[in-house]
Amino acid sequence: MKQLKLTGFVIFLFFLTKCLNLPTKPQDVDDFNITQKFIEDNVGYITIISFAQYVQEASFEEVEMLAKAMMEYRDQCLANLKLPQCSKLPNDALLEAICAMEGVPQKHNFSHCCNKVDFERRLCFFHNKKADVEFLPPLPTLDPEVKCQAYKNNSESFLSNYIYEVSRRNPFVFTPTLLTAMSHFEEMAKTCCEEQDKANCFRTKAVPAIQYLKAFSSFQKNVCGAFLKFGPKVLKSIYIAILSQKFPKIEFEELTSILEDVSSKYDGCCEGDAVQCIRGRSKVMSHICSKQDSISSKIKECCRKKIPERGECIINMNNDDKPKDLSLKEETFTENKNVCEERNADQDTFMDKFLYEYSRRHQELSTPELLRIARVYDDLLKECCNAENPSDCYSNVENKFNKTTEKSLKIVQRECEHFQNLGKDDLKYHYFIKFTKIAPQLSTDELTFLGEEMVTALLTCCTLSEEFACADNLVDLVIGEICGVKNRTINPAVDHCCKTNFAFRRHCFEALEADKTYVPPPASQGLFTFHTDLCQAHKEELQRKKNRFLVNLVKLKPELTDEELRSSLTEFTNLVHKCCKVEEPEACFNEEGPKLAAKIQAS
Repeated sequence: MKQLKLTGFVIFLFFLTKCLNLPTKPQDVDDFNITQKFIEDNVGYITIISFAQYVQEASFEEVEMLAKAMMEYRDQCLANLKLPQCSKLPNDALLEAICAMEGVPQKHNFSHCCNKVDFERRLCFFHNKKADVEFLPPLPTLDPEVKCQAYKNNSESFLSNYIYEVSRRNPFVFTPTLLTAMSHFEEMAKTCCEEQDKANCFRTKAVPAIQYLKAFSSFQKNVCGAFLKFGPKVLKSIYIAILSQKFPKIEFEELTSILEDVSSKYDGCCEGDAVQCIRGRSKVMSHICSKQDSISSKIKECCRKKIPERGECIINMNNDDKPKDLSLKEETFTENKNVCEERNADQDTFMDKFLYEYSRRHQELSTPELLRIARVYDDLLKECCNAENPSDCYSNVENKFNKTTEKSLKIVQRECEHFQNLGKDDLKYHYFIKFTKIAPQLSTDELTFLGEEMVTALLTCCTLSEEFACADNLVDLVIGEICGVKNRTINPAVDHCCKTNFAFRRHCFEALEADKTYVPPPASQGLFTFHTDLCQAHKEELQRKKNRFLVNLVKLKPELTDEELRSSLTEFTNLVHKCCKVEEPEACFNEEGPKLAAKIQAS
């Protein structure tokens, strides 16, 4: 095993007196100390998460070695805080530790990052993260009995391996979320390993755990993508909308104070700075919990929970009730003749107040729709405040808001009509075809994932009373998956939608047609070569193969209509059914595969 060169190396998790504004109020001090203790107790897991996310190729042995070294240094620093190695910025010291691992930077091709320092090094490691994890081996699946024996033999190593495998496959998920996912998994293991039917227990309890991780992963990637591509202003707008809907009783000044904490949290969380992310999340939630009377009456139970469950609970809670005296409209922004003067005095604060007032009054709208309304209002004022009679110009702004929302509503209604009219499989095929035609450059796995996520969104939302907000929010997350956290190049039309306007990218995607710049592969690349593994595949695996066949067929023949593509999929299904019934399936596949290829090529 490689040795760590730790001479002069700096521990990164403790007592950051040089780089933190330490709290002075008793409640803040208590919260700081609780957070500090949580970090100290979870040094090993935090190290594993950070290393596995930054260097996804690293082996479990390499990651575990670094974690053990970190825990040794924790003990040294807790024994003597004055040691010179106990004072560096957390993430800088972690990256220094990774770079100090003999031979590892060369082995995993990140030496160029280690040659940089400070911000440039952090940025390099961030760009080393890979959203597409097809290069990793399939997630290991263990027999439940073997899994339970491993947990009983060494629960810490078992959980470390779990968090390592999950973290390297989810490089942009925030550390507190991954730690919560690990605690869910530990509870699952404790419960299921005592059950007689362990397999069924794990299967049943895994569903909500996976849904939890997927939901938070999508949201965090979406918000970080907005933050990194469009800057802190868009991040601030997202959270004004979210918090104003969730806490409609909150005063604007209090909201502004919370937003300052939110912004600093995302600096760390999106970059991958685990300690800053934990501290930032804790600071936001402590702020909210310290003002329960003025913010919300519904957060009491959440605020009693421990880190990091407290944060997850507040994020997941339902919107509070609107104040009874809250008017239906805030006429300050539509009837006031001094709108332009107030706007020109401080444009950012004026628009923040508008979004706050509109969001708290419209809990039925999605976050993206609220951002669209704010954009429409801002654009109108830019025009009206240069007009001869500004108040006449903006007096009909409500009509413009309604038109914008009607357009968004029609998009969701069309999607839910697809849900009502098509079965689950046909709905999925519809979106496989749609996404592959507009972005054929994406990998087959990513396109099948996007189609399945779209179906999940519509299955979740299209039977709810709050259908519009639910569907618009969840489909926006699917678009966020396409656009990615970091800037990526797919094709000119998709890139334009991803980069031009965050609020209106859903409308932009809705107007996209098949990519005209795409050049299909010259040959079928084995698409019509079938083998007997299709006959041995269980139902779920056979469905995955059908999904991949359809996506790859669209890539090969994007000019085919939806009906022709679905017909070809049916013929493929019939071919598999036919050949798997005969005595010599391989001979049947060898004969029927080329026939199907010829028929489709002639289409």
